[in-house]
Amino acid sequence: MDPHRVAVPVLDGMPLFEIGVAGEVFGMPRPDLLLRPYRVQVCAAGRRPVRTQGAAITLTADADFDEVRRAETVVVPALPSFDAAVPPELVDALQDAARRGARIASVCTGAFALAAAGLLDGRRATTHWMYAAALAEQYPAVEVDPAVLYVVDGSVATSAGTAAGLDLCLELLRHDHGTAVAAEVARRLIVPPHREGGQAQYVSTPLPDLPGSAIGPLLDWARSRLDRALTLRLLAQQAGVTTRTLSRRFAAEVGMPPLQWLTAERVRRARQLLESTTLPVEQVAEQCGLGTAANLRIHFARQTGVSPSAYRAAFAETGVCEGRPESSPAGRGDRQVG
Repeated sequence: MDPHRVAVPVLDGMPLFEIGVAGEVFGMPRPDLLLRPYRVQVCAAGRRPVRTQGAAITLTADADFDEVRRAETVVVPALPSFDAAVPPELVDALQDAARRGARIASVCTGAFALAAAGLLDGRRATTHWMYAAALAEQYPAVEVDPAVLYVVDGSVATSAGTAAGLDLCLELLRHDHGTAVAAEVARRLIVPPHREGGQAQYVSTPLPDLPGSAIGPLLDWARSRLDRALTLRLLAQQAGVTTRTLSRRFAAEVGMPPLQWLTAERVRRARQLLESTTLPVEQVAEQCGLGTAANLRIHFARQTGVSPSAYRAAFAETGVCEGRPESSPAGRGDRQVG
């Protein structure tokens, strides 16, 4: 049986890990698992050597971009920079592959190459959370979802940053060979076959401090009292304005209503406590002002996609405290989250 042809188009300055993701999942020989093997080829314009980012390793290409046009699956690694111009020869090759009916996927900022080729127009897609806003701004015809680890939309698939490329490639493998094969490959790679939640649990960008703003001191005051009962009326009194004026200022300067900001700050505090302490979830809920463990689970899952205990298991610095395990309310959705 002819192998399933996988093309990985590369450019100078692409990061090595993202280039290697497809090879790790599809390129390793696994005759005991795969009825139809894969053949992975690294493709460069003119088949010239390519210098990678970071490790500065030079890769020898197996083929030129004509192989991208012939392949059954194309995996575009992260671009050298999210705002780098996508070479016309790569755009043309991706468009030709799409017209032939190839399955086309991207890792991290590789989504910008797919968007430049028009392959994401009218589709749902994702990329690394740091660049999701730029993707949405540059390509308004794309429905960008920054919260998920990957999106499979018909024959086009996109993933979030770096390791999420593994999640996506395992999902493509699952589609080709079934759940059992994908799970076994995941075990051999020492990665979970499915990760709970999405990118939200990895986002470290803090909510705005607004230095120099009239509302800045109020934010600091509220952050120092998150464990106390804080109402809209109390916040307005502290700011010396009416509740309507306060809501208007929050909308203009913070981009959300006061109580929504307060809940987000409390979840942020909960994340810090889960990472750096072994406090039981009940005490975490009290210290961040969400009251009960049940209330914490609801708001935490809504903002991060995982339960507090799952988050602690992934990110804790000091180990997980003993206690009853929680079930995550986050569902897997429509196969977008890896």
